[in-house]
Amino acid sequence: MTGWLVFGGFALLGGALLLFIRFPRRLWTLPAMAVMLAAAGYAWQGRPGLAGQPAQGATNARPLDQDVIAVREAMFGRFNFDFSYFMAADGMIRAGAPRHAAAVMLGAVRKAPNDVGLWSWLGVALAEQDGDQLSPAARFAFDKAAKLGPSHPGPPFFLGIALARSGDISAARNAWGEALQRVPKDASYRDDMVKAMLTLDPSLAEAAATAASAENAGRAR
Repeated sequence: MTGWLVFGGFALLGGALLLFIRFPRRLWTLPAMAVMLAAAGYAWQGRPGLAGQPAQGATNARPLDQDVIAVREAMFGRFNFDFSYFMAADGMIRAGAPRHAAAVMLGAVRKAPNDVGLWSWLGVALAEQDGDQLSPAARFAFDKAAKLGPSHPGPPFFLGIALARSGDISAARNAWGEALQRVPKDASYRDDMVKAMLTLDPSLAEAAATAASAENAGRAR
C-alpha cells in the first residue's frame, strides 16, 4: 500500500507542476497517458502492496544515451502519442527491465501499427532485450519501420544504433550513411546523430579527430 501512496503523491505533484507552468490543458492527455503506463508497469513489475524497502541496484540497468534520445525526440517529436510510450520504455530501461521496455513498445505498435517512430524504437528495445543482439524480432521491427517510412532517416539510423551495440560496426556505418543521406545538412539534430555515431564507433571518432587536427594545422600555416 505504501508504494501506491508514494506513486499517488508523485502523480499529484506532477499535476501541480503542470498547472504551475501553465501546460496547455488540451495536451493533458499526454502526461496522463504516461502516468497510466507507469502505473501499469509498476503494478506489473513491482509489488505495490508491500511496505517500502531500501532500493537495490538493478543488475541490468544502463544509462540512457542522451544523444540518441535527442535524435529520437527531434525526429519523432515530444508531447505527442509516441512520446508517452517512449518515456515509459525509457523508465523501464533505467530500472534495468529491458524486457518490460520491449513490452511497452509492443503495446505501442498495437495501438498505432502504422507509426514509423514506434516501430523504430521497438527494434531498439527488442535488440536491447536480447542482450544487444539484432534478433529476428528486432530485425522485423526495423524492416517494418523502413517500409512505413522509406524516405525517413529514423529507421536506418536506429538500425545502425542496434548494429553498433551488437558489435557489427561495418553494417552500422552502412545504415548510418543511408540515414545521413536522408537528413538535410541544416537539420537541427544532425550533430546529435554524429555524436551518437562517434560514441558507438571509436575508430570513426579517432578518424574524425585526426581529420580535425589536420584541418586545424592547415589553417595555422
